[in-house]
Amino acid sequence: MSYFNKVLIANRGEIARRVIRTCRQLGIQTVAVYSEADAQAPFVSEASEAVCIGPAQAKKSYLDIEKVIQAAKQTTADAIHPGYGFLSENPLFAKRCKEENIVFIGPEADVMETMGSKVEARAHMQKAGVPVVPGSSGKIESLEEALAIADNLGYPLMLKASAGGGGIGMQLAHNQEELEKAFHSTIPKAESFFNDGTVFLEKWIADPRHIEVQIAADRHGNVVHLYERECSVQRRNQKVVEESPSPFLDASLRNQLLEAAVRGVKEIGYTNVGTMEFIFDSDRNFYFLEMNTRLQVEHPVTEEITGIDLVEWQLRIAAGQELPLQQEQINKAGHAIECRLYAEDPKTFFPSPGTVEQLKLPDKDIRLDFSIVEGSIVSPFYDPMIGKLIVHGANRVEAIEKMRQALAQVEIHGLKTNLALLASIMENEQFESGDYTTQFLEKKEILS
Repeated sequence: MSYFNKVLIANRGEIARRVIRTCRQLGIQTVAVYSEADAQAPFVSEASEAVCIGPAQAKKSYLDIEKVIQAAKQTTADAIHPGYGFLSENPLFAKRCKEENIVFIGPEADVMETMGSKVEARAHMQKAGVPVVPGSSGKIESLEEALAIADNLGYPLMLKASAGGGGIGMQLAHNQEELEKAFHSTIPKAESFFNDGTVFLEKWIADPRHIEVQIAADRHGNVVHLYERECSVQRRNQKVVEESPSPFLDASLRNQLLEAAVRGVKEIGYTNVGTMEFIFDSDRNFYFLEMNTRLQVEHPVTEEITGIDLVEWQLRIAAGQELPLQQEQINKAGHAIECRLYAEDPKTFFPSPGTVEQLKLPDKDIRLDFSIVEGSIVSPFYDPMIGKLIVHGANRVEAIEKMRQALAQVEIHGLKTNLALLASIMENEQFESGDYTTQFLEKKEILS
């Protein structure tokens, strides 16, 4: 099977180790790029070769497009895997790869650009017949226009930056006064963070479920889904626990969701793997939220229920091959749960960098995707996630019990983590029932 001779991984930590693992299985050489802060990190020594690309600050290393491109040319890498975060959804990076005749393992830059604009993405989804949250039809040009739209839609409303992400450039308005304040503050913030002051309005969906669909599309017109992931256990718009299949969906609603996701992907001409994200209201209506044009942190739960290596599929697609399976050949079995272990104070969610003085992890009935080993230094410069624990069971009850046992076996000393929070989630009756929303972690009894 022909893929690539050498793949550079423009990322760090557990996702770099994850990509290295699949490449090694396929006989592909790998190049790790690393900052000075990551010189002793496990992913650096696990790659076939490694290149230091700058100091600890991400903008001077992992986010420096020209340094990454130079490392690829220097090591004669014929492809770059961007992982997630950093440059993974940067169309300028994808364009530079193409200019240098290096394969970018992801979608085309123009498609990435389109889906990076929430206004454009909404328009494409509407054209494809995919439900979107009721809101403005395009860019809002003035406060007067915003107020007129608000009067028509009714409050509460969310004012959003079109180029925003991760909760930045989003403000909730319950009335005209709050909307006026939000309008005057959001546009400068959007221009500052994203160099794009475009804003739009959406109805506020209170207490939603957040469910996403994993898709894959090749350059030969084949598009498939790999079922859904439930991602409603969140704090500050950041996922903490994910599972698949979703306990919220029945067969009919699941089919509607999966079909809508595939329609949307076909409409934009997407290639490689990606994720269509949706929110569900209390009446079980679903709406397109956004598309992540990359591999997701939570991709292991999909791999566990389908038996498919998504990184291998990324490599196949980028190499110009057809998808190895048709939709009817993709089956799901059992139930998978992922818990994200963060180096952070579970009460404040503030990062907790330090040295991993002692680390004990379970060694059976579990998949461990970790960035650290005993002795690792957890830097304050990057995302505080240090690992993911993933279990697979015959059903949801069995998966929850496996995760409880796994978490009970974890010991980590030298820094604060959210381990106790994860354990309390697995023991919580509401989580156990499957009847929870994105507001689940706001409950004081969960955090205590």
